[in-house]
Amino acid sequence: MIPAASTGQVSAPTSPLSPISIPLAELFQVALEYERADRLADAERMLGHVLEAAPTQADALHLAGIVAYRQARWPDALGLMQRSLEHGVNTPLYLRNIAEVLRVLGRLNEALAAGRRAVALNPDDPVTLANLAVIHSQRLELDQAEACERAALALDPGHAGAHFGLAEVLLARGDFARGWEEYEWRYRLPGAAVNLPPGGGRQWNGEKMDGRLLVIADQGFGDAIQFGRYLPKVAQYCAEMVVASGPELWSLLRQLGAKALFNRWQDVPPWDAFIPLSGLPRLAGTRLETVPAPIPYLQAPPLLAARWAARLDQLVPPNMRRVGLVWAGRPSHVNDHRRSAPLSGLAPLFAAHGIAFVSLQKGDRQAELARACTAAPLINLGPELATWEDTAAVLAGLDAVVSVDTAVAHLAGAMGRPVHLLLPHAAEWRWLLQRDTSPWYPTMRLHRQTTPGDWPTVANSAARALEEAAQI
Repeated sequence: MIPAASTGQVSAPTSPLSPISIPLAELFQVALEYERADRLADAERMLGHVLEAAPTQADALHLAGIVAYRQARWPDALGLMQRSLEHGVNTPLYLRNIAEVLRVLGRLNEALAAGRRAVALNPDDPVTLANLAVIHSQRLELDQAEACERAALALDPGHAGAHFGLAEVLLARGDFARGWEEYEWRYRLPGAAVNLPPGGGRQWNGEKMDGRLLVIADQGFGDAIQFGRYLPKVAQYCAEMVVASGPELWSLLRQLGAKALFNRWQDVPPWDAFIPLSGLPRLAGTRLETVPAPIPYLQAPPLLAARWAARLDQLVPPNMRRVGLVWAGRPSHVNDHRRSAPLSGLAPLFAAHGIAFVSLQKGDRQAELARACTAAPLINLGPELATWEDTAAVLAGLDAVVSVDTAVAHLAGAMGRPVHLLLPHAAEWRWLLQRDTSPWYPTMRLHRQTTPGDWPTVANSAARALEEAAQI
């Protein structure tokens, strides 16, 4: 899956620079090979042997920090890396990685200071500049971010991460003409080519064709819903359109004209050209003022919607407005720690008068409902939502939806339902900057953090909007 937002690069020392005996150096190299092969537990075990014999060996400490970082043990990673800085000589690399860990931890002032020190020590390293750009972007300092990305590209014109970071800056500003072009670099990011057809092939250029066109749902569920709006038009440009995607999406994609759907490369019939779904806005020449928004372009199945409406009638107290709620997205998302909220942080929502909240939350985060103490009714439907059709059917019976940046918000927007989207301080490019509306979803209202991590203020803004809507 392509990252939905830029991340900095964390790189291991290729060989120990600080003093180390030959046997321990050999153990370090084995640990490094394990880390590169994603055998993180084995790498950690091997580094334990090195550090038991040489507790202050800086490169082993730093590599142990990288292993912890890759296991999402970010505080441990920072502690190990900071210890390496005290004992080692590879200071520019150490600082570059420490800055990225600090960014992930949300300690942006410290991240910026470390990143600037790393650049000062090694101004000719494009990776350090691109990492610093990500920190600036997360601080919403987009001019500085663009300057760093362009400096990185001046040193390395083929640096995919810098191109992708630049794309996000341009798209967030609404500069779609240049932004889509830079966005094409996403498939040169490490690991991204797995979303392209094995063996390559001809990428579609948007012209009429007589043969079979393969469209690939190359990103997450939300991206597929957002960019799926282009499929009906695409089908008019080829003799046959086939779509490769996860089967979870098939019921939605069929509404958009996708008749032949596949989820394994070996099952896809021979095709003449392919296009990633996320490449369609560029081919369509989409600009801020020309985003196609024929809302609604997705609907709930009528019979299923009727069944869920009856279920809601049983569960929701009479004369109360029904508002869906989602507070967390997919845990594996690269920015989930910023875009998902703790349910307790949304407490101001539950003070809104005359509202019953219907939880559409899936996954482990449903457990937070057991600790919730709310004045408003809070009904948990998450365990009963087996398919996206179920979710769409429930959405059809609600008065509004409050959601963090998840696929449910995209689906509600595509259905034309009133949506209150709760956004982190540095939201993804698709939500643009300093505005409370979206050209992608006209029925959506955006509520943005003004301070990183401040979910109560955003929830209070959504609560006020819900009460205002009730008075209309």
